[in-house]
Amino acid sequence: MESVYILGIESSCDETAASVFRNSQMLSNVIASQQVHSIYGGVIPEMASRLHEKHIAQVVEKALSDAKIQKNQLNAIAFTNGPGLIGALLVGSSFAKGLAQGLNIPILPVNHLKAHILAHFIEKDKTNFKPPNFPFLCLTVSGGHTQIVLLKSHYEMEILATTIDDAAGECFDKIAKMLGLQYPGGPLIDRYAQAGNPTAFKYPQPNTNSDNFSFSGIKTAVLYH
Repeated sequence: MESVYILGIESSCDETAASVFRNSQMLSNVIASQQVHSIYGGVIPEMASRLHEKHIAQVVEKALSDAKIQKNQLNAIAFTNGPGLIGALLVGSSFAKGLAQGLNIPILPVNHLKAHILAHFIEKDKTNFKPPNFPFLCLTVSGGHTQIVLLKSHYEMEILATTIDDAAGECFDKIAKMLGLQYPGGPLIDRYAQAGNPTAFKYPQPNTNSDNFSFSGIKTAVLYH
């Protein structure tokens, strides 16, 4: 099979990232995080956009260098076109379009929720590469989304359940902010909970038994507490 090289660009929130793939194999993965948001307790959209502008060229250059390929070897450029922060997405999409036009290669807009799911098909190690067989169910738990998705093929996805209010990750981060924990606080809550007393406080259970999920009740209970 002839090798196809694709550069992927991600800028949906507060991390500028770029990867280079040869077919399904990831050759490089470079991420520039924006630690400055921690002092505000959350991502500042305008600031995120400006930092994407500052980092994106260097991140892409490093991804190409780590993959040991030249720009003119690329066959296409993929970029996140949503969901995400509008200004942040605009930086990534504009850079991808400009670079693709200069190289005279196609662009591939990507829904990053679908990308979360299809990450199961990224080849990192040939000996342990065992992608799932269709059809299969996928539980997607990201900062802004909690979903159960049925995959019938790479292109056929059906959302069976989703959250009707806050996503699980969003609930974690908002509760952490109430408690005065450093941003992002979700991982800190998870870490502290490992050594905590599960019977110290009694809170309502999140609704996960119906067709959709609800996590805002526990957030409100912690706020009142």
